[in-house]
Amino acid sequence: MDVVLEVCDQFLFDYMYQWVLPARPAPSGLTEQTFANGTSMSTWQYKPATEYLHMTPSQAAYGSLWARDNMWRQGVSLFLILWIFGFIVYFVFASLSYLFVFDKKTFEHPKFLKNQIWLEIKQANEAMPIMALCTAPLLVAEVRGYGFLYDTLDEAPWPWWNWFQVPLFLFFTDFGIYWIHRGLHHPWVYKHLHKPHHKWIMPTPFASHAFHPLDGYAQSLPYHIFPFIFPLQKVAYVALFVFINFWTIMIHDGEYVANNPIINGAACHSIHHLAFNYNYGQYFTLWDRIGGSYRAPEQEMFQKEVRMSEEHWKKEVKVMEKIQLEVEGEDDREYEPEIETKKRQ
Repeated sequence: MDVVLEVCDQFLFDYMYQWVLPARPAPSGLTEQTFANGTSMSTWQYKPATEYLHMTPSQAAYGSLWARDNMWRQGVSLFLILWIFGFIVYFVFASLSYLFVFDKKTFEHPKFLKNQIWLEIKQANEAMPIMALCTAPLLVAEVRGYGFLYDTLDEAPWPWWNWFQVPLFLFFTDFGIYWIHRGLHHPWVYKHLHKPHHKWIMPTPFASHAFHPLDGYAQSLPYHIFPFIFPLQKVAYVALFVFINFWTIMIHDGEYVANNPIINGAACHSIHHLAFNYNYGQYFTLWDRIGGSYRAPEQEMFQKEVRMSEEHWKKEVKVMEKIQLEVEGEDDREYEPEIETKKRQ
């Protein structure tokens, strides 16, 4: 994440910190040979975060009491990056998925909530700053060199590692998320942390990040722990971080592309929202199969006209309500008024 931090420092944070915490002027008589810039007391020296990108710092980089290598500045900056960057990725790509992928007929589903999209966005944006605050210390440790991130491809422990690290990352994080997610469904934990995400029986792409903040943080831990255990190339780390967010949106978009026995896609994840205690995995079905929690999507789920029919919905709701009563007890969700009217008739 130091690559992202350097880019943000160059174009935003250097100016922000210079304005908020300006540096003291250098004592008279001291010159550029004494300090990095000749105008402030900063002794920070520029070293690029990656050999693939060099950006000459502006004068503002030396203009704050908190230099770029200050731990507190790094913590604040990474918190803001996680929060703001996370919000942009979430809102832009969830909106695109909603506009071009999500089937609006889902609004007619008996379990679609009143004001659901607004509630999903509201919950996501309440959770994001807290998740960012919890995650920032891990990124500070990573930026300060405590992990096993490397820069150029030549620095990999073995030449083949540059390719192997990606599937290893996916399988490691999938394993970690499976057990964390399954643990969040324990009755002692579920009602306090994970139930807010299961408020959405028929999720939209905006439900992708609509968690209780500690739930979202717990499920993100495998991503951030990985580079403290295994070597990981810096740019690959950033790319995988972006991919994770895209994937999370995709499995909530309700578009069942293919019935793949290996991939835990949107169809598998929709079953998780409907049947609660199945399909805990993030990317693959492997750990659900091993753990006995896999439920394969029915073939009719991939026939759009069938799965979006009222007959299918009635069948779906009947099974869902039975499981929901066992898991949660009385249903405290508020559904669309017109749908409630239909149910009473």
